[in-house]
Amino acid sequence: MVQAHQSLQIRINSLRDTLRTGQVEMANWRGGTLAVSAVPGSGKSYGISVAAAIAIVQRIHQRAIPLQSQAPPELLLVTFTRSAALHLKRQIRRHLAELQQPITGFTVQTLHGMALGIAAQHPLQSGLNLEQLTLVSPYRSHRLIQTVIDRWIQAHPQTFQDLIEQGGWTGEEAERLRRQSVLRTDILPALATLVVREAKSSGLSPADLMALSTQGRENSAILATAAALYENYQSELLAQRCIDYEDMILGALRSLQDPSVREQWQRRIFAVFEDEAQDSSPLQAKLVESLAATPQDPQTLNLIRVGDPNQAINSTFTPANPALFRDFCHHQTLQGKFAPLHHAGRSSLAIIRYVNRYMDWALQQSPATTDPPFIRQHIQPVPPEDPQPQANPLPIGVGIEQYHPLDIFQTAEGIAQRTLALIHDQPDLTFAVLVRENRQAQFLAEVLSQPAIYGLKTDVTSANLQILDAGLQARLTTVPQDLLTLLKFIARPHSSMHLNAVLRLLSDRQIIAPLAIDQHSAYPEQFLYPMAEEDLPETRSARSLCVKLLRSRWELPLYQLLSFLGLALQYEPEELATADKLVQHLLRLNQGKNSLSQWIQSLEELLRTERFDGVELDPDQQDFCRDRQITIMTMHKAKGLDWDVVFLPFLHESLLFGPLMPLAQARFLGEGSLPEVARQQLRAAVQGQPIPNAAAAWDQAQQLKTAEDYRLLYVAMTRPRRLLWLSACDQAPHRWSHYSWQRQDPLVRQRPCRFLNEISPL
Repeated sequence: MVQAHQSLQIRINSLRDTLRTGQVEMANWRGGTLAVSAVPGSGKSYGISVAAAIAIVQRIHQRAIPLQSQAPPELLLVTFTRSAALHLKRQIRRHLAELQQPITGFTVQTLHGMALGIAAQHPLQSGLNLEQLTLVSPYRSHRLIQTVIDRWIQAHPQTFQDLIEQGGWTGEEAERLRRQSVLRTDILPALATLVVREAKSSGLSPADLMALSTQGRENSAILATAAALYENYQSELLAQRCIDYEDMILGALRSLQDPSVREQWQRRIFAVFEDEAQDSSPLQAKLVESLAATPQDPQTLNLIRVGDPNQAINSTFTPANPALFRDFCHHQTLQGKFAPLHHAGRSSLAIIRYVNRYMDWALQQSPATTDPPFIRQHIQPVPPEDPQPQANPLPIGVGIEQYHPLDIFQTAEGIAQRTLALIHDQPDLTFAVLVRENRQAQFLAEVLSQPAIYGLKTDVTSANLQILDAGLQARLTTVPQDLLTLLKFIARPHSSMHLNAVLRLLSDRQIIAPLAIDQHSAYPEQFLYPMAEEDLPETRSARSLCVKLLRSRWELPLYQLLSFLGLALQYEPEELATADKLVQHLLRLNQGKNSLSQWIQSLEELLRTERFDGVELDPDQQDFCRDRQITIMTMHKAKGLDWDVVFLPFLHESLLFGPLMPLAQARFLGEGSLPEVARQQLRAAVQGQPIPNAAAAWDQAQQLKTAEDYRLLYVAMTRPRRLLWLSACDQAPHRWSHYSWQRQDPLVRQRPCRFLNEISPL
C-alpha cells in the first residue's frame, strides 16, 4: 500500500513538473478560493485540467470509505461553451490515465447545462416541469417578441404615439407610418430582447424593473416601457409553455433556495473550477458560488475561478459582466489567494512586445474617469527551463508587418501574395484572416476564391490552399428562415410587415442597394405598382425583383419554387444544397397536401420545434487550424484558437474604435439608442449605483463599446505564433453592411487606427 502510494505521488509530481509558475498554484490548491488571471497563450486550460486531475486523485485517496448508499462527491468544472467543455473533459481523462487512476470523480458542464440538470431534478422547487415545457427556439423567440410588441402597443396607445411624435414631428402621414414601422420592427424588439436577457440574468423581475423606473423622473420613460415589455414577455412565455436560457439559471437558483436541496448538491460536489470566468453574468456567478459553498458554512467556498479580464469581449451583446471577475480577483489578492499567469509560450517575443505596447497605448487613451479597458497585466515570455516544447517560437521575419494598400481589393491581393510566399518556404504553416464583421469575411472568402473575377493577379488555390469561411455554417442555418420570409411575402404581398422583411433580407444579402425600407414598406401597393415611375434607380431595381418573386408563384410548380428563391437570393452551393434538402423534407412531410399555405405552416413548425441542419459540401473543413488552409473568421470567433500567421486587415478607426451609432432611421428618438440606454441603467441598478439619466447612460454605453473594442483587437493580436500582419487600406466601404462587392459599390477614404502610426512594430 505504501509503495503504491509512493508510486502515485511520483506520477503526480511528474505531472506537476509540466506546469509553469501560476499553473503550479492551481495544482497545489487544497481548498478555499483561488483567483487565476491568465494572459493569452499561458496554458490556462492545461493548468486547469492538471489541477483537476490532481485534486480528483487526492480526494479519492484522502476521503473515508463512503456508505454504499452514498455516491462520492465530485469535482464540478464549468465553462462557457460545449466545445470548451468537451476539450476540458478530454484533457482531464488523459491526465487521469497518465496517473493510472479510474476515469471518474468529476463532471464537466456548461453553466446552462448544469443549471438545467439541477432544475430538472427538482421541478417542485424550480417551478420548471421540463416534460411540459419547451426551450424557446430563436425563431419562436422572434415571433414571441413580436407578439409582445403588438400587445404592448394595444395596451399603451398613447405611449406609442408619444414615441412616434418625438423629434421634429410634423404630423405627415407617410412619416407617421415610417416611424411606426421603425418602432415595431427595430427599436421595441431590440429593447425587449435586451432588457429581458439583462434583467433576468441579474435576477430582476418585471415588478423590480417597474420599481426602478420610479426612481427619478428622467429614468421613468425607458425603464417603464422596458418593464411592461418584460411583463408581457413573461406572460406570453408562460402561455406558450416555454422557457428561455435565463429561466434555467433562475430555476436552478430557486431549487437551491430549499435548504435540503442545497445541501444535497453541496454534498455531491467537493469543489467547483470555473473557466472563462470573465464571461459570467451576475446570476451565473451566484449559482457557481452556491454550489461551491460547504454544507457546514455557506460563506466557505471551495472555488477556483480562472479567466482573463483583458479578453472580456461579450459584454456588449450578452449579459456578461467583466466587473464580476475583476472584483473577485481584487478581493482574492487582498486575501493572498491570487495567482497570475503572466508567462505565455504561444507567440514569438516580437509579437509579445508589440501586444504589450498596444495595451499600454490603449490605457493611455482611456479617460481617468472611466473604467480602464485593461488591467495592466503584461504578457511575459516563458523562462528558458519552461517545460512547454517550442515555446515562444522564432518569428517569421521581424514578427510584425504593417501595410497600407490602396483599397480592399489590394488588401486581398496582399494577403494572397504573402501567403504564397510563406507557403513556398514553409509548407506546413497555418494561416488565418481575422476581421471585425461577418461581411468582411464573406468578401475575402469570395474574392480569394475567385480572384480572376475581381481583378486579383494571385490565386492561392493554385497552390492547393483551401479557403475556409468559418461563418458559412451559421449562414446555412438561416436558409429555412430566409425562404419562409420570401414565401410569406409571396402569399401576402400587401402586408407591410412581410414587404419590410423581404426588403431587409435582400439588402442584407447585397442583392439590392440600400434604400429607405421603412418608408417604402409603409405602402406596399404604391411600392410594388406605382402610378408613376419617378423613383431612384435602386428603388426601381428592388421593385422589379419583388415583382419577379410574386410572379414566380404562378409561373413555377411549388416544388421548384424554393430552388428558384434560393437562386434569387444568390445562394452559395452549400446554401442551394440546403434549400434542395429542405424541399425534399417538405415534400415528404406534406404528401398530397402541397400548397403554399401548407408549406408556410410546415416551415413555421420546423423552425419552432427543431433545428434544420444545413448541407456541408466538405464537412472536414471545420478544423479551423489545419495547414494548407486559410481560415477566415471574425475576431470574436477566433478566441481560444491560434495559428502561425494571422492577417488583420481593415484596421480602420471608424470600424474598430468608432462611436456607437444608433439606427439612422431612429434619429427622431434622440441621439442615443433606447436599448443601450436601458442596459446601462439596469447595470447601474444591479451594481447598487445611482441610475443615470438617458444622456449619461448613453455616454456609458459609448465607453463600454470602446473598451470592448480595445479588448477585441487584443484578442486578435494574441492569436499568431510567428507573424502578425496588419493593414489599413486607404479606400474602404463607408458601411460594410450596405456594401456590395459584386456591384462594385464606390469606396470612401477611411482613416487607419491611430495605434498603427503610434506604436512601433520593432
